[in-house]
Amino acid sequence: MKIANKTFIVTGGGSGMGRELTLQLVQKGAHVIIIDLHEDDMNETANMAGQNSVSSYRIDISDKTAIDQFVQDVGTKHPNIDGVVNNAGIIQPFIDVKDLDFQQIEKVMNVNFYGPLYLTKALLPRLLKRPEAHILNVSSMGGFIPFPGQAIYGASKAAVKLLTEALYAELLNTKVGVTLAFPGAIDTNIMSNSGLATKEEEAKSKREAKFNALPADKAAAQMIKAIEKNKLHVLIGKDAKMMNFLYRLAPRRAINMITKQMAKMKAS
Repeated sequence: MKIANKTFIVTGGGSGMGRELTLQLVQKGAHVIIIDLHEDDMNETANMAGQNSVSSYRIDISDKTAIDQFVQDVGTKHPNIDGVVNNAGIIQPFIDVKDLDFQQIEKVMNVNFYGPLYLTKALLPRLLKRPEAHILNVSSMGGFIPFPGQAIYGASKAAVKLLTEALYAELLNTKVGVTLAFPGAIDTNIMSNSGLATKEEEAKSKREAKFNALPADKAAAQMIKAIEKNKLHVLIGKDAKMMNFLYRLAPRRAINMITKQMAKMKAS
């Protein structure tokens, strides 16, 4: 798919990968419609990208009524939507399933799974009318290999995986391309955006842990390249590629390795 002169919707475009996706899509000649909960972050992204190249909407993607209204309203200003990047997501508190309450469980599922589903389903009739269009859904390394203490997050991302692959099959004979991204550890503000820490606490935690993750701009560049090449799967980062290989080769060994690593992190 050619990016220039297209209009994309990017969820979570106020910060992290969403911001980088927005900036790089604009650099390639697209107009980007940002959806995010954090208005200040959206404004900062818009200033960086250029106000004429970005439109911003403060919306909770887990609110189906709000999403349906947005898709209806946005059509008056932007009748042609060519792509959607379902990037927004949150993690759960780092605790086991037995200690999670259902309010926490439902929040993660609503944002990570139902959010992309609501937006994609609402936009599909319009995408199908375009000469070419694209859907990119962001899953996670945790969507194909389990991480103790992130079971519900992983389940939500595994649901995104199968939803996206089914969409690919259903849209195979149309002009709507579908891409599924599996990021590993990416340097974003996902803990603070998930309400699990302040931005300052998250930054301090990364420094103390000597956090080694792929920069968000490099992750975004790989995703956009996957859209341009109409790839089904894109594994983002060496860790995602390595764990995908190990999990396919020896699932139990890969799970045991992850479990030991998580235990070391808790102990440190």
